[in-house]
This record gives sequence, C-alpha cells and structure tokens, in this order.
Amino acid sequence: MEVIGIIGGSGLYNIGLENSQEVEIETPFGKPSDKIILGELKGIKFAFLPRHGKGHRIMPSEINYRANIFALKKLGVKRILSISAVGSMKEDIPPGCLVLPDQFIDFTKSRKNTFFGEGIVAHVSMAEPVCKGFQEVVFKTITSKGYNLKRGGTYICIEGPQFSTKAESYLWRSMNVDVIGMTNMPEAKLAREAEMCYVTLALATDYDCWHEVEEAVNVENIIRILNENVEKSKEILKSLPDYIKEIAPCECSSALKYSIITSPDAIPEDKKKALEPIIGKYIA
Repeated sequence: MEVIGIIGGSGLYNIGLENSQEVEIETPFGKPSDKIILGELKGIKFAFLPRHGKGHRIMPSEINYRANIFALKKLGVKRILSISAVGSMKEDIPPGCLVLPDQFIDFTKSRKNTFFGEGIVAHVSMAEPVCKGFQEVVFKTITSKGYNLKRGGTYICIEGPQFSTKAESYLWRSMNVDVIGMTNMPEAKLAREAEMCYVTLALATDYDCWHEVEEAVNVENIIRILNENVEKSKEILKSLPDYIKEIAPCECSSALKYSIITSPDAIPEDKKKALEPIIGKYIA
C-alpha cells in the first residue's frame, strides 16, 4: 500500500492520524524538521511531517528541505501534499481562500536545492512542477467541502523571514503571481528529483502589503485566519482517503529516467550508496 506524505506548514503540527507512531529518520543530508508521524486515515497510510518542527521553531531558510524529502522517500511516500500559509497577491483571493497553484517562481537565495552534485549531475524537468492527477483528487476533496477555492495560479517563493516591502510586493504583482510564500521552494524541486508527486495546498492569510484598502500584514489577523485555515485543512485531510483511488497515472515516478547525465562508472561509490533510494533503479 502506498504512503501519502503530508508536509504541514504554519499552525499545522498534528493531523489526527489513527494508530500513529513517531519515527526518527537519518538521511545523508542530516535530520528532517522533526520526527515523522506514521498512521492511517480510513485505511490509507499517511506520513506527516511538520515543516517548521513542533512549536514552530525552524525558520523557512533553516528548514532542511533535502532531509525532509529524502526521509519521506525512505518511508515509501510516493505523493506529497504540501500545506502552506501564503499571502494573496490578487483581489479575487481573499484571506481564508484556499489555492491549488500549478506553477512556482523561485526567489530564494541561500538554500540547497538539489540532491545532486559532488560527482553526479542530473537535470530534471520542472516545466509542470505539480502532479495534475494528484491535484485533481485534492481538488475534488476540497470541492466536496464547499470551501472557497481557486485552482491554478503561480506561487512565488521568497527567502524571508521578513515580509515584503511595498516595492517588492508591487514587483511580484507586476509578475502576475497569485500567492506568495516562503517554503515551497526548493521543496517542489526536490520532490521532482525524488520522483514523487507533489501538490501544494496554499492557505491565504492576508493581502501582503500591496492592497490599498486592507492594512499591511498584521500578525494578529494572520494568526486568526491561519487557525481557521488549519481547521479547514484537517477536515480536507479526513476526506482525502475517499478520493485517493481516483488518482490518474502520471509520469512523476520516472522524472529521473533520462535526467542523470553523469556516466554510471564516473559516479563516486559513496554517492551511489547515499542516493540509492532515489537513483537506485537507474544506477547499479
């Protein structure tokens, strides 16, 4: 039975799994953000990882993205639903709205964004960073709940931890992005390298600081809406198992098939061993 991975963003530190247990996973890239909780919902296996750690103690730039994705891969996760708090960059995405973006712009500056290097080179396609089949299932689940939802759009990921200046916010708006966040890159890139389906559920908490009527980002308001969104996401996860069997076949699981450029006999043996969960089916 496949395992569905859930990466919880701000405010989401527990999703109420049944028969749950915590596991610690070591990776070649260090430790993930926290222990991973394994459990079930309606007979479907889930692996839950709080991105910022329990108690929200890890900043976006401090998250060990490579360890997080690698650990989920080792546990047999094939699909990841990444739940993230975001700011809205468009009038028609009010605070409290849910968004299923299908594109990303990476404006991060100081993060390790690949499993490769040090003797092995791979270039995966990121043209379509979101798994359409898995997103369709998430879309159906959210629709069944009647929540305000926008499907599609672009998520711009900035370094943070500070929110944008007005000048920056106007720049992002000129790029026609839909939401802004600090965590889904390089998460989506690493999921693709690990041949895992990836979908973002973005939870809008505010209008950033571009809006002429709404006040600039107010942390008190953000927390209130954040908590409301967290409850919505928990309800969505409870119903997700009802639709999992409807996932259409996709090509995410073969993203590396023609992407590893380095000749197998030129790859260091220690690198082959370290990356075996990811490259093992291609490099003996």
